[in-house]
Amino acid sequence: MTLAPRLSHIAAQASVSEATVSRVLNGKPGVADTTRQRVLAALDVLGYERPVRLRQRSAGLIGLVTPELTNPIFPAFAQVVEQVLAGHGYTPVLCTQMPGGATEDELVEQLVERGVGGIVFLSGLHADTSSDPSRYASLTERGVPFVLINGYNERISAPFVSPDDHAAMRMAVRHLTDLGHQRLGLAVGPLRYVPSRRKQEGFLEAVGEGQSGLVQSTLFSVEGGQVAAGALLDQGCTGIVCGSDMMALGVIRAARERGLDVPGDLSVVGFDDSQLIAFTDPPLTTVRQPVQAMATAAVGALLEEIGGNPVQRTEFVFQPELVVRGSTAQAR
Repeated sequence: MTLAPRLSHIAAQASVSEATVSRVLNGKPGVADTTRQRVLAALDVLGYERPVRLRQRSAGLIGLVTPELTNPIFPAFAQVVEQVLAGHGYTPVLCTQMPGGATEDELVEQLVERGVGGIVFLSGLHADTSSDPSRYASLTERGVPFVLINGYNERISAPFVSPDDHAAMRMAVRHLTDLGHQRLGLAVGPLRYVPSRRKQEGFLEAVGEGQSGLVQSTLFSVEGGQVAAGALLDQGCTGIVCGSDMMALGVIRAARERGLDVPGDLSVVGFDDSQLIAFTDPPLTTVRQPVQAMATAAVGALLEEIGGNPVQRTEFVFQPELVVRGSTAQAR
C-alpha cells in the first residue's frame, strides 16, 4: 500500500510552504521551476510516488549507478559527482549494485521510471567486454542522456571518462626499476574488464625486454590481491604493482603471512589513492586516479547532453600521478 503524501512532510523537506506543495502536486501554475523541482525531489527522497501527471522527465534528478561501496574509490567518485550535481541544482539518486541485489539493468529501469534527466555510470557493465552493449543503445533511443566513467567501449556512443591506465603502469614500473627491482609482478582484476586489460598491456609494455614481468589476474579485492601475491612471490617477484589499493592491501597481508617485510623484502604499489590509503601500515605508494577532475568532467559532459549541446562521443583520458609513500624501497 502506497502512503498518501503528507503535505507537511514534503513542505519541510523542500523548505517551502504547504500551499506551494499543493500547487505543485495539483499541476497549478505560478510556481518557479526551481521550486517545483525541489518539491518533486522531496517526494522522491521521502519515498512517495509522484502523481502520474508529474512523471515526465525531471530536470532535477540524475541517476548515479555504482558498484558496491566497500572499495573506498567508489564513494570518493560518488561524493564528487553528487557535489558537482548539487552545485548545478540537480538531485543525485545513488544506485549501488550489491552482490545478489538489483542488477544494473533493473536499477536503470527504476531510474527511468522515476523520470531522471540523465545517468552517470561508474565502472558498470560498459567496462565488461563480455556484456552486451546494446542496453546503452536502447537507453539512447529512450532519450535518456548518460556518461560512462572507467571502461571505454567503442560500440557505445557516449562520452567516456577514464584514467590513463597505460601511463599509470609506466609510472609504477619505472619507480620500481629505479629502486633496483628486476622481477616485477602485476596483481590485477579479471581481464574481461577494460581497465584490467589496459593495465596488463601497460605493465608488459613498461617492463619491456630487460626485465621480467609476471601477471596474475584474480578478483578486485583484498582476498584477490592475497591470492595473486602468493603466486607472484612463489615466482620470485620483489616488486608488485596492483590494479587497486584493495588488492595492494591483500598483497601486503600475503607477504606478512610469509614473514616478509614490506618494503624491506617486497615493494608494493597500489592504484586509486582513496582517502584512507595514506594511513595504512605501511602508508601505501600508489598511482592516484584524478577523481575530482574525472568526476567533474563526467558531470559537465552529461549536463551538456541534457542541455542539448552534446559533447564529442569519445573517450576523455585523464593523467594519473604516482604518490610515493612507505610501501616501496630499494631492492635488496
